Amino acid sequence: MIIHPIDYRYGTKEMKSIWSENSKIKRMIAVEIALLKALAKKGYLSESEVEKAEKAAEKVTVERVKEIEAEIKHDVMALVKAISEEVEKVSPEAARWVHFGATSNDIIDTATATQLRDSIEILERKLKKLAEHLILKAERYKKTICLGRTHGQAALPTTYGFRFALWAAEIARYIERLRELKPRLIVGQMSGAVGSQAAFGRDGIDIEREVMKILGLKPALISSQIIPRDHYCEYISFLSNLSATLEKIATNIRILQRAEVSEVMESFGEKQVGSSTMPHKRNPIDCENICGLARVVRGFDEPQRQSSILWEERDLTNSSAERITLVESTVLTDHILTKMIKVIEKLEVNEAKARENLDKVGKVNLSEAIMVALTRKGLNRQKAHELVREAAMKVYSESKDFEEALLENPMISSMLSKEEIKELLNPEKYLGTIELKIENVKNYVKRVLNF
Repeated sequence: MIIHPIDYRYGTKEMKSIWSENSKIKRMIAVEIALLKALAKKGYLSESEVEKAEKAAEKVTVERVKEIEAEIKHDVMALVKAISEEVEKVSPEAARWVHFGATSNDIIDTATATQLRDSIEILERKLKKLAEHLILKAERYKKTICLGRTHGQAALPTTYGFRFALWAAEIARYIERLRELKPRLIVGQMSGAVGSQAAFGRDGIDIEREVMKILGLKPALISSQIIPRDHYCEYISFLSNLSATLEKIATNIRILQRAEVSEVMESFGEKQVGSSTMPHKRNPIDCENICGLARVVRGFDEPQRQSSILWEERDLTNSSAERITLVESTVLTDHILTKMIKVIEKLEVNEAKARENLDKVGKVNLSEAIMVALTRKGLNRQKAHELVREAAMKVYSESKDFEEALLENPMISSMLSKEEIKELLNPEKYLGTIELKIENVKNYVKRVLNF
């Protein structure tokens, strides 16, 4: 019986396959075989016996592991027994050394490290793709002027290129953060019951290093029975932060798609339905999906932090929580990241509507340009602010044209001619360094992508 929406509704096939039960079992078996290979290097058994064991271990099934677990109530020992019974058939000598010197979390945490490594590769690839689409949009719409809004109210003019560049830079920073996180996160261990590697004696460091080399991992610098959970906390925090950025972008697209704004629009399929009762609807469903699931991702932050607070060398309070936190946060972040790539790639920008909304405010949003010009002419900046504010308030209270309200003020009109005011109220002339900043972001993103 399928219960969880991740099983049938959310998540990509490639990411879910990494975190599937079958994948977890195979990765744990790979750790056990890597341990046998490392032991063989130290002369515990022959490499030919390890080869037999490796082939035999391929026959271990999830069903058999579960069958044993139901009897003995220990998941890792169930796996060890399942491996041993298959290996015993072809090499009693190799079976003798299965799981030698290891504790459960040597196998679990090291297998998890391979899952995290493969997950990060997918996330980094998709972050790069999103950054590429955003910078393409920034370049395409760098001259598409629109109304800037602060507090939801008319502000200075900006461009859609600037908005896309702002998001592109933010996504590029996540690529850098992921690269910085990787060497701290992707570590395994073969440290034994309390981290001392006592069962291996003086061979412990060499055996652990060899196991990790085989698996393509680095050994943790130090660990108790488990890898310290600050590693996982940093990863979940990264996903939480990323989900917040994706929700921010999605929220702004939703705001700009509102009927009274209509400056952008999610793509809409030819046969897509927006409402079961209102046939005209084109709802921003992908962005709404991103926003909803981003909040779920951030909900895993605190449980993971609590999972780092363990008794002495360890207790088991982290285990049950991490079966959920690591899996669901990764799968859902990948899901919303995939959605966001689709949204940005196919996003429709209505340039005419953007200009219409800009013109609709009657140029009162260019009040700063007038204030700055008056200050440059010699007026005290605070005095200039008050004069322009008074003129702007007449636009609201008396429905006056802003240019007319400005000229009515004798001090303003004595310092600025009608032609000067008209020029100052041209939004194209008050975009500052927008194009330069877009170019700077484009260069930055390219450096990050070509790292």
